[in-house]
Amino acid sequence: MKIGDIAKLASVSKSAVSLALNGKNGVSEETRERIIKIAQKHGYIPRPIIKADQYFQTRNKLLRFVACTNSGIVTEHYESLPFFMELINNIDKQINPSGYSLLVSAVDINMLKEELTRLEQEQASSGILLLGTNLTPEQISIVSTIQRNLVVLDTCFETLNTNFVVMNNVHGAYLAGNHLIELGHSEIGYIESNSRMYNFAMRKKGFLQSLSEHGLTIKKENVFSLSPTMISSQDGFIEKIRKQSYSLPTALFCEADYMAISVIKSLSELGIRVPDDISIIGFDNIFESQVITPELTTIHVKKDRMAAMAVEKLINQIENNDLDRISMFIDTELVVRKSSTFNKKVKDTVKINQNSLVF
Repeated sequence: MKIGDIAKLASVSKSAVSLALNGKNGVSEETRERIIKIAQKHGYIPRPIIKADQYFQTRNKLLRFVACTNSGIVTEHYESLPFFMELINNIDKQINPSGYSLLVSAVDINMLKEELTRLEQEQASSGILLLGTNLTPEQISIVSTIQRNLVVLDTCFETLNTNFVVMNNVHGAYLAGNHLIELGHSEIGYIESNSRMYNFAMRKKGFLQSLSEHGLTIKKENVFSLSPTMISSQDGFIEKIRKQSYSLPTALFCEADYMAISVIKSLSELGIRVPDDISIIGFDNIFESQVITPELTTIHVKKDRMAAMAVEKLINQIENNDLDRISMFIDTELVVRKSSTFNKKVKDTVKINQNSLVF
């Protein structure tokens, strides 16, 4: 089968066949699809350009977003969680102008290989955007064997030969620590997720680094564990706060906004005022952080930039056979709202010193 043969079967010129098979402008989409179907049917391989399996794969114009669900962070209702909902919406916005379509697929993490293989066989994608939030390096490697065009979002394992796009967790938590210290807090507590993953580990690293640089540490009794997906007061946390009400920290850093909002609700039930008694800072800057009372000081994650970089890299890999792997960290920003304020003890000391001045 030669280009001339395809041209005869499609009733077009040789140049039209060449344009269609090279993905160039100059032919209508209807004509392009007719030419491609004829080429596929007769096993035509455009050898000088790209391999047949790569060529026909790119004609799908379908990108698959994959989330692997479990009972921890990424549950079967993950799309209802603000962070993931905003991320997927931003991905969809980035893909729309590119001519590709987005297909969102959720697979059971315990059946990852089987379910993803089945999905790809039923409807092959040009590439996969993988939500890596709760995944191990081994699980990511499984996905890469099923679809080589792959970008992983929301986690990073630098030993893997895979593309990663993730927020700069270390820097964001470092900013949070510096903010509380600048407000005069030295007795600082830490709210960690009871489900551990890369993002939370990196946030802890950044926060502890900030404290260490200022000669501060976190007391064992000031470390609290909460669910990262509940947005309500939590009994275990309330009971622990009650037991040590005589020596509470003056500020708390929470590994995610959901936890920060839960903490504010719990403290309110105990009559502990935020920020007058305890300052609170979260991480993610979800929409709810602006409607809680008081409004939450948090770390802004640029989900739009994460989506844009991931989509751009994946499409570039698909269309240009770009084999260079990247690990991209998107900057985070401190957003100061009403849940954090100066340490009351420091504030009172400043007032006393000011009142004692003699002129």
